Amino acid sequence: MIKSHQKLLNSILILIDSIIISLALILAWLVRFETEIFAPSQWHLDFKTYMVPLVFIIPLYLLIYNALGLYAPHRMKKIDSEILTLIKANIIGLLILISMLFIVKQIHYSRYVLLLFVIFSVLLSISERVLLRKALRELRKHGFNQKHVLVIGAGDLGCSFAYKIQQNKHLGYNIVGFLDDEMKVGYKIGNGYVLGNIDYLPTVIFNYDLDEVIIAIPLKQYDRLNNIIKTCEKYGVKAQIIPDYYKYLPAKPYVDQLDDIPIINIRHVPLDDAFNKLIKRTMDIVLSITGIILTSPILLLTATVIKLTSPGPVLFKQTRVGLHRRAFEMYKFRSMKVQKDEEEKTQWTTKNDPRKTKFGNFIRRTSIDELPQLFNVLKGDMSLIGPRPERPYFVEKFREEIPKYMIKHHVRPGITGWAQVNGWRGDTSIKRRIEHDIYYIENWSLWLDIKIIFLTIFKGFINKNAY
Repeated sequence: MIKSHQKLLNSILILIDSIIISLALILAWLVRFETEIFAPSQWHLDFKTYMVPLVFIIPLYLLIYNALGLYAPHRMKKIDSEILTLIKANIIGLLILISMLFIVKQIHYSRYVLLLFVIFSVLLSISERVLLRKALRELRKHGFNQKHVLVIGAGDLGCSFAYKIQQNKHLGYNIVGFLDDEMKVGYKIGNGYVLGNIDYLPTVIFNYDLDEVIIAIPLKQYDRLNNIIKTCEKYGVKAQIIPDYYKYLPAKPYVDQLDDIPIINIRHVPLDDAFNKLIKRTMDIVLSITGIILTSPILLLTATVIKLTSPGPVLFKQTRVGLHRRAFEMYKFRSMKVQKDEEEKTQWTTKNDPRKTKFGNFIRRTSIDELPQLFNVLKGDMSLIGPRPERPYFVEKFREEIPKYMIKHHVRPGITGWAQVNGWRGDTSIKRRIEHDIYYIENWSLWLDIKIIFLTIFKGFINKNAY
């Protein structure tokens, strides 16, 4: 049974995690005191003194890992979410360790050792989880560690589930059969067959070694849900429901809880999480300050050239719509001749736009005109990465013309984004741009942001569509 496999796997994980935590601290000590990377320390506690806290650290980290769900089944979750959880766990562990050292007044315990310990712990744990996932997926493809499921409902929902299982053999699901009130016994669906009607459920539970029952009945049969669930619970079989209304939801939903009432959120936004917000905002502040310092010569030179070559202000301020549909003033280097307010609000920039100055054409093509937005990021109006903000006039226009356009305002707008690094920039399809923006909003992770930053650096600054 899969439950016994999961217990064995968890026991192995706990053992490996304990070894990794110990190894991470040993490596941290060796790098700090047995190499010349860091300056010699005036206070050099012996190796044993550094290792004694492992008696406290190992149980602490295992408890944090367990509390954050790292020992729960992850066969249907992406590796990104597990990696982010590992980073969260290690940050929490580090803060607790620092607090404990402060309480016991151990001032000579090297902070470099603690920092290196967290780095090694994260890197080794990520490597462990990636390798383990690959190993388990290969085993499942070859028929090992499979989860045996019965599907109740052989209609569209049940068939869709069966198709997905066939397409993703690495998930390790084996459909033993289907129960349905309208399909004939023996009717084949994928690699499974209809075994009988829904009333046949107790018999199937007795005759098959089931791990789960998947309920995929249509809305018109929801009056049977109560009896199906009661039967599953009576015989101790876990049941999961594929809701027939999922096709009406515009995105992958997740469930909140209000006391004992489940509330289905139709749009999953990882940046609604307070910890994720903190990570992203911290990265924005650090990188925007760094960016302003590093690009200051370019900023000064660009400002000087604009002032000398074209009458008008150096900076161009334009109202854009940002987080929660709130308006803000976005900064850019002025690349066009001074315009009337109405022209600026409603005209779209084209390839051979006569309003552009010669130098303005250059800074737009190279994205130098966007650099002042680093100050918008510092202020909190924008983020480094996110959907590009638009003018109120076009927001109103696209809201009526393009479904889901307004979803982009669930997060802070960005200087660059997933749509831009994939070529949907400037005078390109707004619909395709929004599709990429929604993908980013629903699949945000620290790693995706880092990926977009690198893609922007290597291919995003100069773009043929940047008019």
